[in-house]
Amino acid sequence: MSEGIIRIVLTSPVGEENVRKIEAVSERIRVDQVSPLVVAERKGDFADKEKLTRLLQEAEVIYGWIHQFPKDLSERISRPKWIQVMSAGVDSLPEKILKSPIRIATVRGLHRAPMGEVVLEMMLMFVKDAPSCLLMKQARQWRRYKPKLLQGQTVGILGLGAIGREIARLCKAFDMKVIGVRRSAGEAQTIPDVDRVYPRERLPELLDISDFVVLALPLTKETRGLIGEKELRRMKPTAYLINVARGAIVDEEALQRALEEKWIAGAGLDVFVKEPLPPESKFYELPNVIFSPHISGEMPDYETRATDVFCENLRRYLADEPFVHEVDKEKEY
Repeated sequence: MSEGIIRIVLTSPVGEENVRKIEAVSERIRVDQVSPLVVAERKGDFADKEKLTRLLQEAEVIYGWIHQFPKDLSERISRPKWIQVMSAGVDSLPEKILKSPIRIATVRGLHRAPMGEVVLEMMLMFVKDAPSCLLMKQARQWRRYKPKLLQGQTVGILGLGAIGREIARLCKAFDMKVIGVRRSAGEAQTIPDVDRVYPRERLPELLDISDFVVLALPLTKETRGLIGEKELRRMKPTAYLINVARGAIVDEEALQRALEEKWIAGAGLDVFVKEPLPPESKFYELPNVIFSPHISGEMPDYETRATDVFCENLRRYLADEPFVHEVDKEKEY
């Protein structure tokens, strides 16, 4: 780390209060807000291309959402030592950056509460058949039925990081049996609120016995396409798949068949391979699908919380201390 001025480029809109918070970390910090220039380029206006390129080349630190980075970021940076992203995952970062010496940190763990609540929302909507109630209201119908219980059912959680553990905690509050798969799991590993932890190679056993299978793991080379036809056919015909991780972890064509042909009872989806979900997608038509538009990690004060993580890492950067949530490039998260 240099001893002089540290130039930080903000590629996403950040409110003035949060900009001041960043600047207050040290007198050595200089912040350049370039998000209007990035937006202009994405709209085809390259009048300030040289200015944006110069600011990117001068930057030692870059902060923002990955999807709001300039599309050719890796070609326009020359001296950054650290990229702080406002998301938990880095699967959409350019390969050139992921393989470079540039340090990368995330806000992993920030999404525990909102994502846990969305998972429980979807599970409750399925067992209480909330979609039918909405349809009855629209049709002015009155049809009684017997809803199911979460209590006593088994949830299998793929990915027992901060989000997975929060999902486990919430499910335990409903008196569910909680099992999970973890990449680094040993046979005797224990995690609070998880009744049993399986290693990745024992995923089929988890699928066999779960009433809900919840995906809460990062997208990596290992997890891409992890849930395909073989895995979906292992699930109970009464079971539900819930995905709040990344769309590409699931083979969507196989999932559509599984839903149409009733290999499984339904799916709760917050993420898709292609986003926004195209109007012609079958997922809009399938009655056994509940979906949300990739908002499971959102909350009203997200920017402030993410900036707090950034400021903590900025203090650590100045003190040559380890980052919070630095990406292990071998593991890809």
